[in-house]
Amino acid sequence: MGWTRGGVLGRGSSATVSTATSTTGEVFAVKSAALSQSETLQREQQFLSILRSPYVVSYKGCEITKEDNRLMYNLLMKYMPEGTIVDAIGRRKRGRLSESEISNYMGQILRGLEYIHSNGIVHCDIKGANLLVGKGGGVKIADLGCAKWVGEDVAVRGTPMFMAPEVARGEEQGFAADIWAVGCVVIEMATGGSPWTNVDDPVSVLYKIAFSGESPEIPSGFSRQANDFIRKCLIQDPKERWGATELLKHPFLRRFNRKTQQIVDQDFSKGSPTSVLDQDVWSSMEVSASVGIDSYQPPCSSNSLRQRIKQLAGNPHKEQPNCEEEINWMMIRSNQNSWELEG
Repeated sequence: MGWTRGGVLGRGSSATVSTATSTTGEVFAVKSAALSQSETLQREQQFLSILRSPYVVSYKGCEITKEDNRLMYNLLMKYMPEGTIVDAIGRRKRGRLSESEISNYMGQILRGLEYIHSNGIVHCDIKGANLLVGKGGGVKIADLGCAKWVGEDVAVRGTPMFMAPEVARGEEQGFAADIWAVGCVVIEMATGGSPWTNVDDPVSVLYKIAFSGESPEIPSGFSRQANDFIRKCLIQDPKERWGATELLKHPFLRRFNRKTQQIVDQDFSKGSPTSVLDQDVWSSMEVSASVGIDSYQPPCSSNSLRQRIKQLAGNPHKEQPNCEEEINWMMIRSNQNSWELEG
């Protein structure tokens, strides 16, 4: 079935997201990259194709097209017209969300993470820019370009400002790292800015996260319950940090808007495909790929860790990063013997 590419919604280092319209008039989103540079996008497809939740962006299929004499790999997904949580914050006059809105969004985000984690997947890049807002206040987790299987020995990935201490030190990147990022997102929604203040240099940010023992500052004016919720997310020891299931029972989420949950649930069909774009219809067109993944071995000492963090501001012309990123996002990755910073 044919479709026509529409306007650009966002650009990353190696992929572009656009609207698209099918021959039947249905609008969806398409994330595209040159086939020769689509390893990350194909990996994202592998994760999205096995996830089906009202709190995760809906996967509709994938297709290879030829455009301007180039083969393009296209990942087809549900279109979320309200944009991201960052966009939602930008639409507020005061540049931040209310505590009740944060509670409502967090309930949905954690339900999505609980589901993703139950499938053995670590998202690795939870942040406002990767959380899509639908009509009526529904939220869906998106952009699994950095995702990994829990325990999988792959390069560290993510956005430094939302990175957990154990990840910044190169020790581990498990489910608990996603929860630390959740705490950072709450601060992002409450302030409209970065979870870490007074630190602009990404190398300094990583060093501070990894070795200072500090956590992002909790915004003033928050309720006692909201403060406690954030603290449970930002526990330094990942083994002591609360998980998604525990946080869903936290009193702060009693404000979770059940009406919004119903809207989200109504938008999600567990039955047969609701349109010609649903993944079962497109399954015959899916492309499987074996994606090469760099192995990652953490440094052995704090001295070598410090040295490697200093190397983060390296040559910006090195190979493309391993994760999708929009303009002004910061992302790091590690190879076997070096670290790189891309932005």
